[in-house]
Amino acid sequence: MQDEISFTIAADHPAFAGHFPGRPMVPGVLLLDAALHAAAQARQPPGERTASGPAMRCQIASAKFLSPVQPGETLTISYTRTDKGQTRFVIAGGGCQVATGIFVFGNAP
Repeated sequence: MQDEISFTIAADHPAFAGHFPGRPMVPGVLLLDAALHAAAQARQPPGERTASGPAMRCQIASAKFLSPVQPGETLTISYTRTDKGQTRFVIAGGGCQVATGIFVFGNAP
């Protein structure tokens, strides 16, 4: 199953204060966080999709940052679950891929 969401990181986000002065760009950790939350929400049954869903562990099996993202840029996260139980994601914006990766989810103890 493939799914997709769009999002924007506001230009006044506190991360831009030091990343980087004079030429701000979205830190990779914010991109990973958005992709992780989107994929984790999609794993929950539709009636249970809330910010406080079941505790999950997640391993980032791979992550590649391909292009810088500017504050306020609209991005799209596409994610697909694989036969191996992994979740592949692609973040795109401005007509190109900006990040890709693979999450491996497991239940928290």
